[in-house]
Amino acid sequence: MTDDYLVRIGKLIRDARQHRGWTQSQLAEALGTSQSAVNRIERGNQNISLEMIARIGEALDSEIVSLGYSGPMHLRVVGRRRLSGAIDVKTSKNACVALLCATLLNSGRTVLRRVARIEEVYRLLEVLNSIGVRTRWINDGADLEIVPPADLDLDSIDAEAARRTRSIIMFMGPLLHRAERFKLPYAGGCDLGTRTVEPHMQALRRFGLEVTATEGMYHGLVEGSVRPDRPIVLTERGDTVTENALLAAARHDGVTVIRNASSNYMVQDLCFFLEQLGVAVEGVGTTTLTVHGRADINVDVDYSPSEDPVEAMSLLAAAVVTESELTIRRVPVEFLEVELAVLEEMGLDHDRSPEYPADNGRTRLIDLTVRPSKLEAPIDKIHPMPFPGLNIDNVPFFAAIAASAHGSTLIHDWVYDNRAIYLTDLNRLGGRLQLLDPHRVLVEGPTRWRAAEMMCPPALRPAVVVLLAMMAAEGTSVLRNVYVINRGYEDLADRLNSIGAQIEIFRDI
Repeated sequence: MTDDYLVRIGKLIRDARQHRGWTQSQLAEALGTSQSAVNRIERGNQNISLEMIARIGEALDSEIVSLGYSGPMHLRVVGRRRLSGAIDVKTSKNACVALLCATLLNSGRTVLRRVARIEEVYRLLEVLNSIGVRTRWINDGADLEIVPPADLDLDSIDAEAARRTRSIIMFMGPLLHRAERFKLPYAGGCDLGTRTVEPHMQALRRFGLEVTATEGMYHGLVEGSVRPDRPIVLTERGDTVTENALLAAARHDGVTVIRNASSNYMVQDLCFFLEQLGVAVEGVGTTTLTVHGRADINVDVDYSPSEDPVEAMSLLAAAVVTESELTIRRVPVEFLEVELAVLEEMGLDHDRSPEYPADNGRTRLIDLTVRPSKLEAPIDKIHPMPFPGLNIDNVPFFAAIAASAHGSTLIHDWVYDNRAIYLTDLNRLGGRLQLLDPHRVLVEGPTRWRAAEMMCPPALRPAVVVLLAMMAAEGTSVLRNVYVINRGYEDLADRLNSIGAQIEIFRDI
């Protein structure tokens, strides 16, 4: 390995560590080495094995070097290009991962249509395959077939893949009906600060599941005689918490009432899928769900998850920041109504088609045409609320939009500890964002975006926001280590190129 490669690898490691918010000493402790050794590695003054690179990447949840992997590592973005034409919204990432977990409820064959081919899905497929579930892409790779075994081989679970997805926690709901004991690795995913799993545990205890955490694993023990004897009140109206409770209730032979439930898009898709399995769910779209479970589920089912409102918001923001006229087709409007109302207040010029049904027959879609607009900062702050409020995952896109508007916008991301901090990465591209505290950022606009080379933030939506700002910036930018974007978006660079962007995928090594 040449000295030049060592220096370049060291820079990638340093940038990944800094974006994780770690000191050299913290990384050294995670690796079982010394701070001085980490310092030498980052300066390119120490030979480093591929095994050590892999260990560093795992510790930082960042793909430092990719060998034999066909996906992109970095993006080179030529900015100030107008977008045009039309683009379809892909199926929901969050619905797809919930549905993959839900297939563990079914002894029959499940076919999911137009599944998003993203890293988050690939990680879950690796976990499912490792415990004996047969999966294969069919219909020229458009759809996914899932066939579970009679008995799951939980001792062979792919721990590395499991740790790279926060969705693994949704295995608990189905598994408590399939095993008296099981182990799951700690959940991973985006670096969004401390997020307690206690609301999950409180809900699942009502079905007899007790979980202890030791040595990087959740250890589950199921007491089969325990059944919910009164309504389950969730202490957090979270999406995955609600989904886990639904998954547990689906195989409970009785009626389960779940209160303070999320009614967000991925929860609704899961409810529609459970109905295809023969599990009746009353109250879909409300905060009280009544589930009529079935002790045994063995049906062949074919289901089409709905489109992704967050991807729709991403494409809308791309049109706004690049001052483009763009038609975004298959937009799930019922999950973007508040966002569109705020943007109308800001002065967005747009048209909407009549509504039509998604392939699941339930979700309402529109085609949305966005035109260049003179935007004014909103009077009120931008803040998320549970559905039908402004979606938490759409908040970061308002940072780029607010930076394109005239005036000051306060963004209050009260859910996540760290995500508002990542939005200040836009300052590297000419933005004027002031971090008031870990949850609030003040955005001044309008912005004259400028090109920069930088590391991808370790959280999905802020990473895409940085990419959108690069598309609006004068000159050529480089966004390094974009694995986190691939976790949630399928072929995003190529799809943006199809409507006029100029984004090159490349790797250093």
